[in-house]
Amino acid sequence: MKLGKLVAMVGLMASCQAQEKPKTIIPVSEDSTFLTGTIFMVRHAEKNPGADSTLTAEGYQRAGDLYRTLRDSGIQKIYCTPYIRSWQTADSLRIFGKIDTAMYIPDTTGESLIYEITRRHDWGKRLLVVGHSNTLIPLMEGLGVKPPVDSIGDKKFNYLFTILKRRDGGTVKVGFYGDAADAKGPQMKPAQPTTKPRS
Repeated sequence: MKLGKLVAMVGLMASCQAQEKPKTIIPVSEDSTFLTGTIFMVRHAEKNPGADSTLTAEGYQRAGDLYRTLRDSGIQKIYCTPYIRSWQTADSLRIFGKIDTAMYIPDTTGESLIYEITRRHDWGKRLLVVGHSNTLIPLMEGLGVKPPVDSIGDKKFNYLFTILKRRDGGTVKVGFYGDAADAKGPQMKPAQPTTKPRS
C-alpha cells in the first residue's frame, strides 16, 4: 500500500513539472558587434609611492590633459582597474562627461577585460581602458592586435593607444598626451649635417 502511494506520488510529481523548452543557441557570428569597437588605452598617470596610491600633482595634471584630449571622442564607457590611481586618471572624463565606469581585474592575458566588456554588452562601443605599464601590452595581445611598442617604461605615462578592433584583429595607433615637454614621446636628435654650413 505504501509502495503504491509512493509510485503514485512520483508519477504525479513528474507530470506536474513544467516541460523545459529547448534553448535556442545563437551563434556568436550573428552578433555583429562582438570583438569590435574603438578602444582608447592609457596607463594610469603619475602616482605616489605605495601599492594602492593616489596620483601626484603631475598625475592630476596628466589626468586633466587626458580629459582635454578625449572629451570630444565619444567615449561611451570607461574601464579601470580597482586601484585608486587608475580611477583618478579617468575621474575628469567620468565626472564631467557623465560616463559610466566599470572595473576589471588587471592581468597579463586580457581575459578579465574581455570578460567584462562582453558581460556588459560593450562591444562595438567607444571605450577608454586605464591600465598599468605591465598590463597594457598583454591587453592589446589579448584583444588580438599587435602592440606598437615592446615595453612601457616605469617613467612613461604619456602613451595613448587607439585600437580599432575588428573581429579578425584590428589596428593600433600610438599617440601621446600630456604636457608639451613629453607629449611628443621619445625625443630624437636632429641629424648632423654632412657638410659645413656656409657662412
